[in-house]
Amino acid sequence: MQVQHLGRTVRYANGGSPGDPGDPGVVLLHGSGMDRTVWQLQTRFLAHHGYRVAALDLPGHGGSDGPPLGSIEQMADWVAEMVAVLGLGPAHLVGHSMGTYIALEAARRHPEAVRSLVLLGTAAAMPVHPALLESAEHDVAHAGGLMTSWGYSSRAHIGHHASPGFWLLGGSRALIEASPDGVLAADMAACDSYGGAVDAAASATCPVSVVLGSDDKMTPVRSAQKLLAAFAPPEPVPAVDVTVLDGVGHMIPLEDPGRARACIAQALATADASFAPDDRD
Repeated sequence: MQVQHLGRTVRYANGGSPGDPGDPGVVLLHGSGMDRTVWQLQTRFLAHHGYRVAALDLPGHGGSDGPPLGSIEQMADWVAEMVAVLGLGPAHLVGHSMGTYIALEAARRHPEAVRSLVLLGTAAAMPVHPALLESAEHDVAHAGGLMTSWGYSSRAHIGHHASPGFWLLGGSRALIEASPDGVLAADMAACDSYGGAVDAAASATCPVSVVLGSDDKMTPVRSAQKLLAAFAPPEPVPAVDVTVLDGVGHMIPLEDPGRARACIAQALATADASFAPDDRD
């Protein structure tokens, strides 16, 4: 699917169904150097279980026109605009890695657009090693190799793809290498320079669910603790819900799509149940 926004094409996946106008909206946000396809094993399920879904290609990624946006704040504003353009608001925002920061910042800057947050593979900060930043700028193939090596658990290095015959590391590396020039570098620089995650978490007033991987080397469970402690949503919204998936690395939607899908579905159902009847209109 695609839509025009400010003279540029925006590509998104709706899971094969536009849904009913009264269904809650779900916007899925990918990580650095990737695109909407990382959510392909979640979008169809959600679209056929009571949600209107948009797995977005951020500007410059996948099938969306560029250039890429240079900061998390700009990406958050753009996502809020897309929620309105697609008529999905207020929407559940589901983010992975860089996408978690976009979702957090969108909730801080545009709370009226956000129904809940589901954050997969996140941390209080996501510093990027200078050598990786340089590789992203000049040698995307090398950067992609490093990202996929670190991004998956040791178990995933020897197979275990949800679709028989596919290779997790090879597919992810190919996706990163196919990104247009400058996209991966822009994304990594945006993550590296973003310092607002903890403050955004502290300001959250919507239901929040966090999914972490026990074997995540890019955003280890310990690096999320300051962020988790910052969430303090007011009553009657429950405290942040945290799930740690045993044996899973950073690439949660790809490495363990079944458990990721189950966590997302449960988080959305819980968030919707917490809404007062007037909020559902």
